[in-house]
Amino acid sequence: MRSLRHLLPSAGSLIVFEAAGRLSSFTAAGRELGMTQAAVSYAIRGLEEQLGAKLFQRRHRQVSLTEAGDRFHADVSLGLSHIRRSAEDLRQQATGGHVTLAASTAFASFWMMPRLQQFRDELPGIDLRIQTADRDLDIIAEDIPLGVRGGEPREWPDYHSLPLADEEIFPVAGASYVARFGLPETVEDLPSHRLIHLEEPFRDAASWDEWFQSAGVKIADAGRGLRINDYALVIQAVMEGQGIALGWGHLAERLLASGLLVRATGHTMTTGKGFHIIWSRNRELSDNARKVRDWLAAQARGSH
Repeated sequence: MRSLRHLLPSAGSLIVFEAAGRLSSFTAAGRELGMTQAAVSYAIRGLEEQLGAKLFQRRHRQVSLTEAGDRFHADVSLGLSHIRRSAEDLRQQATGGHVTLAASTAFASFWMMPRLQQFRDELPGIDLRIQTADRDLDIIAEDIPLGVRGGEPREWPDYHSLPLADEEIFPVAGASYVARFGLPETVEDLPSHRLIHLEEPFRDAASWDEWFQSAGVKIADAGRGLRINDYALVIQAVMEGQGIALGWGHLAERLLASGLLVRATGHTMTTGKGFHIIWSRNRELSDNARKVRDWLAAQARGSH
């Protein structure tokens, strides 16, 4: 029986083949891998000779996978992806490793930051890296172990999830605003105050109109006022006394407890949705990632 060493192509030629097939270009593959176009072409030709099959159709300044090449490329891509992930997991375990958490800027600022010292005290061997974005990242494609996402778990069939918080929304004001203008006595009085609107570009977020509707109040013109497309900046504007905005309970709780924010009315809008820790169903979490996930979940339980 021939050994795998003689049966399988070299790892180097498979890496070149994966890049060339993904980019449909020997030149682009060479640029990505730091090779000349001629070296890529030579590696592909050697791979075709070893396999006894034509993998690419070559045209002027363009290449495309043959039917056999397309089938082989799918298997090679999957195999290299598994090898890369396993290598990264082993490297992280060997070095103590880091764990990346993908989250919104608002979650990082108002939920995670106040808890960072406690995180360091309780998980001192883990280097936590928080990756923020203006939209929910595809953490599987981005190769990120953990994320925080708002919505309903049935919307994410590729992910496991654990609950962090129910979605509860109520108006909040800053202490300086209250000192100057007071608080509305009723929900109906709110439109006479300065309202700050969150115009979330990529994530679903409740509007003032929806909040008034949940309170059973019809407001003819609730659309006036300052408009900001980032929740962290909305809360900053509220704390600076610029007006009243909708606050999400799990993000506002520490600011309310410290007196930097106050509730503007007693009505709370509940959407039936929530915020969750998510991770891929198809990839085993490292030991450190599991510890971070469990720590986040314990924090969430402790805040209820």
